[in-house]
Amino acid sequence: MPKSVSEIRKPEIVQAAMAALKHRGPPLPAYDTIAKEADMSRQLIRHYFPDPEELMLAVCDALAAAYRDCMMRGIIAADKTERLPVFLDFYFNFMSDKGLPKPADDAVYDALFAFSAASPRIRRNLYEQYTLLQHTIAHEVQVSNPQLNQKACRELGFLFVSLMYGHWKMVAALGFSEDYNRVTRQSLDRLIASYNQHYIDPDDIET
Repeated sequence: MPKSVSEIRKPEIVQAAMAALKHRGPPLPAYDTIAKEADMSRQLIRHYFPDPEELMLAVCDALAAAYRDCMMRGIIAADKTERLPVFLDFYFNFMSDKGLPKPADDAVYDALFAFSAASPRIRRNLYEQYTLLQHTIAHEVQVSNPQLNQKACRELGFLFVSLMYGHWKMVAALGFSEDYNRVTRQSLDRLIASYNQHYIDPDDIET
């Protein structure tokens, strides 16, 4: 069944909103700005997204979908039982030579985090995205390191999300050298190794 006009135009509008955020950052882009990026009328954009917050939520979903698509293609191409290195390499942009560059969307995410301060719905959407990523990494850590308990793997998943997000704020947002991609990526290997050697569950400590 062919897609309706609305199904076709909505993704175009979302991509135009992402381009506007990437080029201009916050505040929330005006309909006129998005219309210029999309090469369509302001009225048409308002027709499909009368609420600007709904448009930003659609941007959140589009970003998440792009990562899911890249990761699935990366896992299939790698054909590995242990997928953790694929996940880590991808998020620090070491899969580009395999045709899977990390999306250049850091400015868009920065803008969405700024919007989340005033929008509980955007904040919840981003929270769910990063929580899912934490759980995904925790699962892959446990597959690769079955000797670690679930709590340790969840901690490593959270630390990965924190390091990854903070890293790209330094490199992509502030202009630190991309040489640090290797530094942060290798630090995660050392962090996992340190958990294997020294991890003690705080709940197991007698007080």
